[in-house]
Amino acid sequence: MTEIIGTNAGAIWTALTENGAMNTKDLKKAAKIKTDKDLYLAMGWLLREDKLTVEEEGKVITVSLK
Repeated sequence: MTEIIGTNAGAIWTALTENGAMNTKDLKKAAKIKTDKDLYLAMGWLLREDKLTVEEEGKVITVSLK
């Protein structure tokens, strides 16, 4: 499981580098991550490493690199 999370974290990093800030729906699609669970686990990894900024406005969560 750790390997999959790390791979997805790398995909998120690449998607945000190429596209800039994105909402979680677009990020999931751009990073080609299959499930919400996998997206949020990988985001948690990057948040723990202090690499992401997450903003919530209503029901929309926007993610960007620090």
